[in-house]
Amino acid sequence: MKYFLDSGKIDEIRYAYENYKIDGVTTNPKHIMDSGKPFLTVINELAEEFRGKEFPISVEINPHLTKAEDMIHAAKELATISDNFVIKVPCNEQGLTAAKKLEEQQVRTNVTLVFTASQALQAGRIGAKYVSPFVGWQEAAGVDCTQFMQDILDSFANFGFETEIIAAAIRNGNQIATYAAMGAHIATAGLAVYKDSFEHPFTDKGLKIFGDAWDQTEGN
Repeated sequence: MKYFLDSGKIDEIRYAYENYKIDGVTTNPKHIMDSGKPFLTVINELAEEFRGKEFPISVEINPHLTKAEDMIHAAKELATISDNFVIKVPCNEQGLTAAKKLEEQQVRTNVTLVFTASQALQAGRIGAKYVSPFVGWQEAAGVDCTQFMQDILDSFANFGFETEIIAAAIRNGNQIATYAAMGAHIATAGLAVYKDSFEHPFTDKGLKIFGDAWDQTEGN
């Protein structure tokens, strides 16, 4: 499974790239806002940081756009900034129309805000680079998303779609492990989620036991 970092903060993106071997980044307007910097400043920082590297960076168009032609225009403008950029478009009728036409023009897309298998199916049919079914948001509200994800994985396998499936808005290590075991290609999560997923209190307990034994062993 590939790990993408869900962030708009260059310092934590750089940290995760250098220490966690993250494979890409997903941003959205909220992440950009949380960075405290203007939109163009953030995306230009990301473009410069990873210039010349195989490192996809999903950048979202203005969410107020409602017409496919306007989405296409905005997407093309963003795509000219960096070869790393994959353009996030919303999973609705106009967004999917825009994604189809963008992919035909070699502009890579990430169809985002996907909440049903039928939405994901169309993203696969049109050849989007990525599709982002949101599991974290739904599971936070008590929804078990395993069948949702399984339906997507099964339908993509049935028809040989090349679109990569991103388990999006991941909130904990259990979700990472669950969707990795199911076969999702990518998880995207915040830095704190990945940090927590690397730790366990029994690991700490074991280190304490072994450390005490080390200290009490003659010759150490």
